[in-house]
Amino acid sequence: MHQVKLLCVALSLSNLPFAGKTIENDAVNETNHSFKLEESTMHSSITAANESILLNVPLVKQNPELRYGCEVTSLTMVLNYAGIEASKMELYKKIKKDSDPLIKKQGNIVKWGDPAVGFVGDMTGRNAGYAVFDKPMEDLVNAYLPNRAVNLTGKPFTHLESHVKKGFPVVVWTTGDYRLPDRWESWEHKGKTIKTPLDLHAVVLVGYNKNFVFLNDPLSGRKNVRVDKHQFIQSWHALKSRAISYH
Repeated sequence: MHQVKLLCVALSLSNLPFAGKTIENDAVNETNHSFKLEESTMHSSITAANESILLNVPLVKQNPELRYGCEVTSLTMVLNYAGIEASKMELYKKIKKDSDPLIKKQGNIVKWGDPAVGFVGDMTGRNAGYAVFDKPMEDLVNAYLPNRAVNLTGKPFTHLESHVKKGFPVVVWTTGDYRLPDRWESWEHKGKTIKTPLDLHAVVLVGYNKNFVFLNDPLSGRKNVRVDKHQFIQSWHALKSRAISYH
């Protein structure tokens, strides 16, 4: 196991150099959002050779209140786009949590919670925090949009593109620089081994074209971030192809 000093995703990302990578931010004029899904919020142009989709999803930043809250902040963007006027702090309070304490030995994590059960650690950053996976997020979507949650985890990426094309943004799990994870850790939880990368991150898939995907990133606070599609899909696969949306 690696010695871990920075346990939170957001904290680990603060040291990652974004400059010089393939990440670019298209110039987008941000306007006031009515949180009402209209045809004008989805711009698409289709040709025989290419297809380009971009949803105008409102940007919400996780900091400073939720240092490790990329998942619930991403979901806040999605729900706001669906017309639900929920805040990230409201979702923070409502998301399921796994309160099992962090236990370390010689600097290594030996026991902690299970992100598949609920958020692990302290999302605010006052103490160590980590992440939450798709099932608790699915339950939270259904709390706001009863029976409308769509769990696309494990589906081919083309399914996510089709869902976005229909007008539904998708919360996806990746890493802070949208590349393959390189900071793996493992710990025990009630007889189960949790093996997961510490540089995990969640963002909102808001669009795509032939070569790129477009993301709203709650940590960097950037809207419509353009990322090489092949690179992103590799990262997404490494994070178990997790994806949550609604219909």
